[in-house]
Amino acid sequence: MQLREKQKLRRIYGVLEAQFARYFELAERKKGITGESLLQILETRLDNVVYRMGFASSRAEARQLVRHGSFTVNGVKVNIPSYLLRVGDEIKLRESALESPRLKQLFAEAPDRTVPDWLDVDAVKMTGRVKAMPLREQIDVPVREHLIVELYSR
Repeated sequence: MQLREKQKLRRIYGVLEAQFARYFELAERKKGITGESLLQILETRLDNVVYRMGFASSRAEARQLVRHGSFTVNGVKVNIPSYLLRVGDEIKLRESALESPRLKQLFAEAPDRTVPDWLDVDAVKMTGRVKAMPLREQIDVPVREHLIVELYSR
């Protein structure tokens, strides 16, 4: 059961095994509950935030958009999907990416999507900001993170 929960979480966020292990070590070093810290780290990855803001229809698509350099973080082009965002970081679509027909379609659909409370999105300016770190109640991932902590605590 523990392994299944870990694999489910890895699949949801599209993270490889070694990277997931590093995230777990980072979560263990943080103050607070390890399982919640792990989920916070995964939620604040740039590709996931792009997906949560409604700028992509899936995490895989968000990952590809980030890899192609379509976004800036605090005015600097970032093409690393695993880039960890902090409170106050501003994510903006680059001017060069505005011509993409797929992105135009996504932004036409964006008002229909619900954005988590910990993010602030301006669909007109095509920007978003991390207002706060996500709480466990705000993360709608169907996983029992305590089983993952038990697996790694062996």
